[in-house]
Amino acid sequence: MSEPSIFFTEVNERQGVFHRRAFLMGGLSGLGLLALTGRLAHLQLVEAQRYEKMSASNQFNFRLVPPPRGLIVDRNGVVLASNRPNFRLLVAKDGKMDPEGTVKTLAHFVPLDAERQARLTKDLIRAPKRSPVSVMEDMSWEQFSAINVRAPELPGVTADMGEVRVYPHGGAFAHVIGYVAKVNREDIQPTGPNSEAIMLHPGFRIGRQGVEKAFDLRLRGRPGAQKVEVDANGREVRQDSEGDIPATPGAEIQLSLDADIQTRALEVMGDESGAVVMLDCRTGDVLCMASAPSFDANRFVRGMTRPEYQALANYERKPLLDKAMSGLYPPGSTFKPTVALAALEAGINPEARIHCSGGWYFGGRTWRCWKHGGHGSQNMHDAIKNSCDVYFYQTALRIGPDPIARAAHALGFGQTFDLGIPGQKKGIVGSKEWKRKAVKREPVWQPGDSVSYGIGQGYVNVNALQLAVMTARLANGRKALNPRLVRSIGGKELPSGAAVPDLPFQQAHIDYVRGAMIAVANDVTGTAYRQSQLGLGDVMMAGKTGTAQVRSYDGVADRNSASVQWKLKDHNLFVAFAPYDAPRYALSVIVEHGGLGGATAGAPRAREVMRVALLKDPEIRARIEKPLPMPELTPDGLAEGAAP
Repeated sequence: MSEPSIFFTEVNERQGVFHRRAFLMGGLSGLGLLALTGRLAHLQLVEAQRYEKMSASNQFNFRLVPPPRGLIVDRNGVVLASNRPNFRLLVAKDGKMDPEGTVKTLAHFVPLDAERQARLTKDLIRAPKRSPVSVMEDMSWEQFSAINVRAPELPGVTADMGEVRVYPHGGAFAHVIGYVAKVNREDIQPTGPNSEAIMLHPGFRIGRQGVEKAFDLRLRGRPGAQKVEVDANGREVRQDSEGDIPATPGAEIQLSLDADIQTRALEVMGDESGAVVMLDCRTGDVLCMASAPSFDANRFVRGMTRPEYQALANYERKPLLDKAMSGLYPPGSTFKPTVALAALEAGINPEARIHCSGGWYFGGRTWRCWKHGGHGSQNMHDAIKNSCDVYFYQTALRIGPDPIARAAHALGFGQTFDLGIPGQKKGIVGSKEWKRKAVKREPVWQPGDSVSYGIGQGYVNVNALQLAVMTARLANGRKALNPRLVRSIGGKELPSGAAVPDLPFQQAHIDYVRGAMIAVANDVTGTAYRQSQLGLGDVMMAGKTGTAQVRSYDGVADRNSASVQWKLKDHNLFVAFAPYDAPRYALSVIVEHGGLGGATAGAPRAREVMRVALLKDPEIRARIEKPLPMPELTPDGLAEGAAP
């Protein structure tokens, strides 16, 4: 047997292949390790901050917080609309929640009737994931505690404390300020401020009427955010207050209104329907704009039931209507100063006399005066003081409608004013051109139209604000004052209502009309003498009464409406300014369907509201409290004129 042979060439070849493969594998492994090391270095050194933020965003979330709504205050800083703490119950839907079962469970802890449960269930089903739905506002402490104790057993349920709008004076300012309410789907827009995410927050409210609506964007402020820690499913674990972003409160709005005057106006109106408006004769500031009856705006904030709303909407005295700006009424005899001013400007001699026998036959009918038996011979001063209808029937017929319309427009009728809030109605100021356009069935102005026009009936309708503007302009005597309701926004004052042109009347004519209005309230034979005495020393009030009929009295012997239903009774009106020798305040009062004369229903209410304004004025109060001069003594030591 031969020895085995060893071939070194073959061994060397195998070793070479091995070495080459080992080197290749080692190189590939080295490249892999190098790439892995480089990637790790990039992640840890370069992108560490980015991934740290992503990790934190998975761990933490930000929950939007509605901003405190801006305050609304009166001219003296009295708060008319503010915010207060509010315990509320929220439910945020997640994938595992049973909306119907959750609502039924909550009904054991808070009052939820069947209708409310059904509505909440629908809201939860429609709501986006984790978007909270408000279940209840204004929970009691007991309800709030009961929910929080059981929070771990109620996924998605949160009881927290937010803020809710509150109106401390209830209904006194409801029509002017308005109210806030929940956001509806119609409120949300694809762009602009109403597209922001805060609109979906259950605690967010927007303005619905008055100042709240007109200045909603300024009152809203900017929302903040609350930092919260969440689990892997997005559920809140705890709050991290150090990361909170504070909300920016809305701007404060200061109105020209005076809370004391406004509150007193609503008090004196009692159960009556109507309006009271007061202006500062020097600046045009609106001190009072009350509409009665009113409603509690706080009920709208909390949410009103359908029966409650229907009761308000269907009540014949219309508490939801702002009668100061939107209610239109025939001005009646309060329009006579305007007609008198138009007659003076047209060249009518104020001393020319017209005899009033209680009626005047014209156009196939008898136009009656309010006073049975008549006033006798009347000049313009007497006719205003006594409110003689016959005098103004004939005077209006003589000058025609257009001079009256020009005077009415100059005194503020037939127009709206820039108060900053919506809702004003222009009313009607008749003229030949107006009738040609507005009354298609009878476009020609007839003589009988002028007759009724002269006593504030027929083609003339006004609101309480316009009546107050007329009175303020006459009282001022020079400036065509415009009313100002908003004094400042965010501390920036708005222009005064006195920055206006002069009235287009001769000063002597204005003085004549004002002198007659003084006689109305201070001459013992004036129509409002007894009801217009302020009892404030030598501070006196001037005024004009008015009664506006809502039904025809043609052929009716007795105009007494005591026995007729409320909606057929006459309206009662009164306008006034004081002090008559240095006017500061002007007001108008409308008692809708009061049934009594303006002197009986309107003047006493005007007197009480005027007293509040005068007594609050430091200069007027000092005048009232000034001691009377001591009587001069005779040589015998007696007061001059005294009996020995």
